[in-house]
Amino acid sequence: MNEVTISPALSVVVPLYNEEANLPILQEELRVALSGLDYEIIFVDDGSVDRTAERIETTPNIRLIRFEKNSGQSAAIYAGLTAARGGTVVIIDGDLQNDPADIPKLLAEIARGADLVCGYRIKRRDTLVKRATSRIANAVRSRYTKDGVRDTGCTLKAMRHMCVSAVLPFKGMHRFIPALVKAAGYRLVEIPVNHRPRRFGQSKYGLGNRALRATIDMFGVRWLLSRRLNYKIREKM
Repeated sequence: MNEVTISPALSVVVPLYNEEANLPILQEELRVALSGLDYEIIFVDDGSVDRTAERIETTPNIRLIRFEKNSGQSAAIYAGLTAARGGTVVIIDGDLQNDPADIPKLLAEIARGADLVCGYRIKRRDTLVKRATSRIANAVRSRYTKDGVRDTGCTLKAMRHMCVSAVLPFKGMHRFIPALVKAAGYRLVEIPVNHRPRRFGQSKYGLGNRALRATIDMFGVRWLLSRRLNYKIREKM
């Protein structure tokens, strides 16, 4: 086993749920975007009932985690983050709406000193209702959690591996990664990224099953952040 397989510089985490039609395109786009980099890709199949897992190419730098049943986007992202071995970790959706070509821009911000880089979608390719709902939700969430992020719904992010320890496993966690990481004292920046219309399949997370849960999660995270331990070690023998 070579060094690249043991400890790559970059881990890319891709949560998947019934994305068999998107995978061939996604893998090729990732291959182009990551050309010349020392990386691994961790696909997390969140209990797909189609041929998603079978469509994933088998190469030494591609890993697959398969859930027994559908457990949600937060569970898939958390499983990928905790399995990542790279010094930097990127999260990207598997539905082709995030553009892999934006990954080098996120990595450039990490190289300039950021601990967490969050993409924000400058031209969202979603319905008017979804865009409006998201805009309101982002404003309310940012006010209550004080993360300062304008588009937490954008999955595309890059972080130093040390930030993973600040991410806690709970349902809805993926919406609050910036708040959790920032509260741990890490430096966060945002950059604009491309957003594309969905080509195959359909959104797995509708507005109806999202609004109430996100509101409950928001108050839970606010309470958690208010109770966070805050100390500095003066001396350790």
